[in-house]
Amino acid sequence: QVQLVESGGGLVQAGGSLRLHCAASGRTRIRYAMGWFRQAPGKEREFVAAITPDGFSTYYSDSVKGRLTISRDNAKNTVYLQMNMLKPEDTAVYYCASSSADSGILTRPNAYNLWGQGTQVTVSS
Repeated sequence: QVQLVESGGGLVQAGGSLRLHCAASGRTRIRYAMGWFRQAPGKEREFVAAITPDGFSTYYSDSVKGRLTISRDNAKNTVYLQMNMLKPEDTAVYYCASSSADSGILTRPNAYNLWGQGTQVTVSS
């Protein structure tokens, strides 16, 4: 059974950095695009970043562009989200997910068919 497990969340001050990990256990996921989403209390889940299976193309929401970087190591079945210059509004539960969909719709939650359990990121002001 394939699972996605996120780690690396925590409490950080504004302006600080965190690096989230998403490890895929079980059958390899290297054929799949991967994405990061986040959900703050009382808000809908929103797209953060995505990366194609080969790692050559990446996509970001406007709110994180230039501060967050998605990458992957297919040999380790792991996807990363490097988070720099964090802001209080980045506070949310962060989820990774995998998708077999075309890259044109990777910003949509319904393009993903496997999700992790989430990791909390809290940015204090």
